Amino acid sequence: MTDATQDAAPTRSRGRRIARALGATAAALVVAAAGTGAWYYQRLDRNITTFAPEGIASSRPPAATPAPTGGRPVNILLLGSDTRDDGNNSLGGGDTGVGHSDTAILLHVYADHKHAVGVSIPRDTLVTVPPCRLADGRWTTARTNQMFNSAFTVGEFENGNPACTQNTVEALTGLRVDHTLVVDFKGFAAITSAVGGVDVCVPNDVDSHGIHLTQGRQTVSGQQAVDYVRARYGLGDSSDIGRMRRQQAFMSSLIKKVQGQGFGLTTLLPLADAATKSLTVDPELGSPYKLAEFAQSLQDIQLSDIQFVTLPWRFQGPRVAVVEPDASILWNLLRQDRTLDGRTTSTGTDTGALPGTSPSPGASPSATGSATATATATGSPTGSAGGSSDRALLDAPVTVHNAAKSGGLAGRTALALRGNGYTDITIGADAQPRRTTLIEYAPSQRAAAERLAQLYPGAELRSAADADGIVLTLGQDRALADTLDALDGADAAGASGSASPDALPSSIPSGIADNTRPADTDLCNDLSFG
Repeated sequence: MTDATQDAAPTRSRGRRIARALGATAAALVVAAAGTGAWYYQRLDRNITTFAPEGIASSRPPAATPAPTGGRPVNILLLGSDTRDDGNNSLGGGDTGVGHSDTAILLHVYADHKHAVGVSIPRDTLVTVPPCRLADGRWTTARTNQMFNSAFTVGEFENGNPACTQNTVEALTGLRVDHTLVVDFKGFAAITSAVGGVDVCVPNDVDSHGIHLTQGRQTVSGQQAVDYVRARYGLGDSSDIGRMRRQQAFMSSLIKKVQGQGFGLTTLLPLADAATKSLTVDPELGSPYKLAEFAQSLQDIQLSDIQFVTLPWRFQGPRVAVVEPDASILWNLLRQDRTLDGRTTSTGTDTGALPGTSPSPGASPSATGSATATATATGSPTGSAGGSSDRALLDAPVTVHNAAKSGGLAGRTALALRGNGYTDITIGADAQPRRTTLIEYAPSQRAAAERLAQLYPGAELRSAADADGIVLTLGQDRALADTLDALDGADAAGASGSASPDALPSSIPSGIADNTRPADTDLCNDLSFG
């Protein structure tokens, strides 16, 4: 481990770092119980560990400006530590010692505090680690071509160096990190047990590296939950990218579980105790009251309004390189508080899509999963021409299945449909391969199905009494259209020349669209990168 990129040491030696699935969500919801009594407040207060502020860089991106409606975007860095210290070796196996931060999600909460995007940063991503503070007060020099997870180990502090990782994320993204939260194996296991387990989908049986899981849908907690989010070899494609997909699916399921249980004391008190024991946080969140206030600011975000996206990436030997300009476009969208398809949420109406995704009457009715394919057929999906009746058609629930054997097609399609004004979209499990696209609908949804079919020329329309709303099953014809659209987009980009670094793209780059997983995606869908 190098001392190349390290930051401030924790002020208290608790060794609470992640088990890779962000207890932050649980923490935020739980701490709202802090006001139930002084004795409980004191207990939670003793649980919380903060890291020293001296290691946070003095030169930082500016804080986000408030939206016209008064809300302000918030960026939260959620880190997971695989340290084996402080009893974590019983859950993680291996020797004791400082941990790496193999799980990192930058959660961008939009100014309306009703939408959020979680960006997963692969642990092997090659980045520049900026100067970071060591325990003796000295600062390291910046180092290039460093693995992202090495920032957490700089200085080999017992509890890691979250401030150094925060500095690295700010240098990488140009976004100011408002809060940083870290959780370890023990804390993660306690959180999953406190909520009564989390529903997951295991792609195949696993009996490798001390991890034992059986294939299929199941509910896991404690040790099994830790194994699910940390396993890599023998599961899926055995890659870190595939593991991040499972972590994103796990986080979605955890959020769904906590929201489904509600916010009664029987839920919140055990969760608050487990979560605060597991947390190391930045100084601004270092009390139950501050955590409670932070939690309350997130309580209106629904599962359907959360997206997960992996930083645009490609393999570079055994490591991961950042794909440009896609990554810069992603960070720019978040700096402008825009959704992944370029829309704003601060007005509550999702207006102002990317130029290439804006609905335009008379445009070609292409809505494959491709980023460029969000132009609509005749009529305005936003309701500007079609009025309230068209709005009702766009509010119909749509479930998307991939039957084209084209990785990421369902996710790209969901983004495209949202760009066309559709509001209720769920990504279902991959379906049996089929050549043509099928649109099935409940009899009451015939008009909405016909409206959707305008985007998919040649799709088969079929009434199904047992259909739940509209079911869109993408055939191989959509995979071909998706490829052609991507080629068209590449040609257009090549002809346009260089653009301003702050300019919005004309379409959603494939590096973003291909790596997006809406939080309400089916548990068993899209659990590997291939």
